[in-house]
Amino acid sequence: MDISVVVPLYDEVESLPELTSWISRVMDENRFTYEVILVDDGSTDGSWEMIRKLNEGNPFIKGIKFRRNYGKSAALNMGFEATQGDVVITMDADLQDSPDEIPELYRRIAEEKYDLVSGWKAKRHDPLSKTIPTKIYNAATRRMSGIHNLHDFNCGLKAYRKAVVKNIEVYGEMHRYIPVIAKWAGFIKIGEQIVEHRPRKYGKTKFGISRFINGLLDLMSIFFVGKFGKRPMHFFGTMGTLSFLAGTIITIWMIVDKLRAIAKGEHYRDITGQPLFYIALVAVILGSQLFLTGFVAELVSRSAPERNKYQVEEVI
Repeated sequence: MDISVVVPLYDEVESLPELTSWISRVMDENRFTYEVILVDDGSTDGSWEMIRKLNEGNPFIKGIKFRRNYGKSAALNMGFEATQGDVVITMDADLQDSPDEIPELYRRIAEEKYDLVSGWKAKRHDPLSKTIPTKIYNAATRRMSGIHNLHDFNCGLKAYRKAVVKNIEVYGEMHRYIPVIAKWAGFIKIGEQIVEHRPRKYGKTKFGISRFINGLLDLMSIFFVGKFGKRPMHFFGTMGTLSFLAGTIITIWMIVDKLRAIAKGEHYRDITGQPLFYIALVAVILGSQLFLTGFVAELVSRSAPERNKYQVEEVI
């Protein structure tokens, strides 16, 4: 099979007939063998009934239904597990992504041998309340991930080599940072393609204020897991060492200063009466706790069922 199209959706019943018809037309015109996997993320507007109807008219349209709403990341991860195509295309169900982009995305994966090609909606039809935070997160992600050639990490329209989606796990709300997850998994040939951003035709946006905070937390999580997931003691141990060392140095300095004052017969303050004493105490306790956290994290990491799961590209 040439292409698997994965479409996560939540309450998009109005757009599904037009979207699937458009995808099928593009596939037939280019003579692609394909499947369209519609992942219903707990819709309550009749989306699943529409998917059933579409499947009856076109066997290449398949559906997965969640019992409740789990989020876009869960829908994408389930869709990735079900794909059979050599190239996997993801797009949103709201018709803001154009299926006409599929042939070029496929070509870049199949001919130019990219692992992942991410869309970039250079001209957007979104309010400033959405575009400004997006630019900030994209800039921060470029800096932290080292993927400097992507302008829009969160674009729903992406193309993947099959091996990529079968060797990454998308959870929480990590769909915003799939290129970063792919890079940490060893898929480093990542490209970008300018794509059309169409105005929303049906329904309403699912964008909310909570995405600002969630985006920052997810960025911190993906950075930590990618860099220290296999060696948590390197992070917690370093922080614990610095904190413990700072507390110890302050304590030694106060003791030496008191002994010096006693030897010279000068007036001195009790160590426990100085603010530095409490700063040193907190630093020593915090350092010890960070050490213990590192040890516990190491035990969890070594006991995890996937502790020895690494990305093996080829076995001979």
